[in-house]
Amino acid sequence: MRTSTVITGRIAGFLCAALFAAQALAGGLADLSNKDAAGGLREALTRGAEAAVSQLGRRDGFLGDDRVRIGLPDSLRSGEKMLRKLGMGKQADELVEAMNRAAEKAVVEARPILVEAVRNIGFDDAKAILTGGDDAATQYFRRTTATPLGEKFLPIVRKATAGVQLAEKYDRFAGKAAKLGLIDDKDASLDAYVTQKALDGLYLMIAEQEKAIRTDPVGSGSKLLQTVFGALGR
Repeated sequence: MRTSTVITGRIAGFLCAALFAAQALAGGLADLSNKDAAGGLREALTRGAEAAVSQLGRRDGFLGDDRVRIGLPDSLRSGEKMLRKLGMGKQADELVEAMNRAAEKAVVEARPILVEAVRNIGFDDAKAILTGGDDAATQYFRRTTATPLGEKFLPIVRKATAGVQLAEKYDRFAGKAAKLGLIDDKDASLDAYVTQKALDGLYLMIAEQEKAIRTDPVGSGSKLLQTVFGALGR
């Protein structure tokens, strides 16, 4: 028990030191306490992540948003008109909808992994996020969560696609395209393709949330975020 307390204390001290260093680099943060800086950073990261998950992890979260909507793989899209002429238009539409529904189901599982990433933030990352560009926090999330999220998403996507016989549809669709020389090897695994697109959409939404908080901390409605990120802008 004592060892755990010591380790926890060291981690807390480490984070405070990181935030103090970040304050030294950003003059506007000079008057903030380490507690405020740590709290503001954690709140901003958690808010951005949870908002992104909530926005995407609902019906039409992907399908209804052109920014993240998952379309056909490039190699299939380039020959889509030809495939539609071959009478496969309905299959193409069903394929697109099923891919997006799979992503919407998968992204819901991202929340605990993103929250854990916030808890594990270290010295260099804290400094880079507080004094970095509009997407510094997003880059931290991408760097620390892409692999575990991909591993979490893939079986969910696979289950969702199997549930609507998507693999069979894709095989037929891609098979026709392959015969016409329109499909690339990188798009051969539909589940991997959907998983990557789901990750890209998630990080895009996190980046937008982060930029909004940095640009207008007052609009966030949080006094702590106003204090911390307002100071960064001075």
